[in-house]
Amino acid sequence: MSAPPFLTISRRTRKTPFSKRVHQSGVSAYTVYNHTLLPTIFESIEADYRHLKKHVQIWDVTCERQVEVSGPDSNQLIQMLTPRNLDGFKPGKCFYAPITDKNGGMLNDPIFLKIDKNKYWLSISDSDVLLWVKGLAYGMGLNVLIDEPEVAPLAIQGPKSAKLAARIFGEQVHQIEFFNYSMLAFHGCKLLVSRSGWSKQDGFEIFVTGTDIAEPLWDALFKSGEDLNVRAGCPNLIERIEAGLLSYGNDMTRENNPYECGLGRFCEPESAVHCIGRNALLKVAAHGPKKQIRNFSITGNALEPCVHPWPLFANGKIIGEITSAAWSPCFNTNVALGMIAIELSKDGNQVEVETPNGFRDAIVKKSSFI
Repeated sequence: MSAPPFLTISRRTRKTPFSKRVHQSGVSAYTVYNHTLLPTIFESIEADYRHLKKHVQIWDVTCERQVEVSGPDSNQLIQMLTPRNLDGFKPGKCFYAPITDKNGGMLNDPIFLKIDKNKYWLSISDSDVLLWVKGLAYGMGLNVLIDEPEVAPLAIQGPKSAKLAARIFGEQVHQIEFFNYSMLAFHGCKLLVSRSGWSKQDGFEIFVTGTDIAEPLWDALFKSGEDLNVRAGCPNLIERIEAGLLSYGNDMTRENNPYECGLGRFCEPESAVHCIGRNALLKVAAHGPKKQIRNFSITGNALEPCVHPWPLFANGKIIGEITSAAWSPCFNTNVALGMIAIELSKDGNQVEVETPNGFRDAIVKKSSFI
């Protein structure tokens, strides 16, 4: 068997303020996300998963690039980007919101952070939102500044994350509610610390704005967390599928609208009257989507990762596809995410999936595993 392909890292592949520490911590695999290195494996996917669900990990997620929108017309531009109604969006809040094009297609699913009255950060998933936002601002002649500031998010994830964060930032971290943030002190700097992250194991994201404090912060977290069994980690394939956390570019693309992606609760096109794609989304809202993302349990022994979509069948006809899959040691089954025809998406419905290991039965789950 030939050796697996490897990633060639060049100057075009952006490193991060934490890359040296990540390398020293034994990273064994990377991907590229927003043109930036994102660790994907340290010990192994399963070992990293078991540790994440029991202890606490430090993740370099600098790849969550920030698109900064500021200026007198920033509120107008921000509302144009998303069908989520942003009335009442105040500093200290984080909103998960889809960004859509004129057809209602998903362009990104960032976290919107309101920094000040006329200043926002979009903490983006893997697509070139900066170019989209710049194009809109220039095309509409809006009085705004669009930038990609040097901000390096560092995540603390796992059931012991609050205990570790409190040792660095004080007991006030316990007062930060989910999808809220506070400005907390470290080494004389004020850092934005949000109760968020790409896992369901609880956690925080620290938005590091000074590269000179990046490694001191990393080192302080590891020193303070020695008795908590702290390790370097990264977003974990198994845990995110169990949790139903979607990956833009894998589970959804601009060919899908938010309703198909199960994100209808974040869409209010009736009241978000200036959002791009409003007319298309109103039609979907009125008639319902024709397909939708669901969780699946796939029978049999462990399958290899889903590199390419696996077709779903019912009565010999293709009715959807699996887009992400992994073996779950906790649930003793192959867990998966995929898009399926809405009439077959009922919880408990059984369909077939064509995997690289042959046909398997797949059971639809309307909600996530955790």
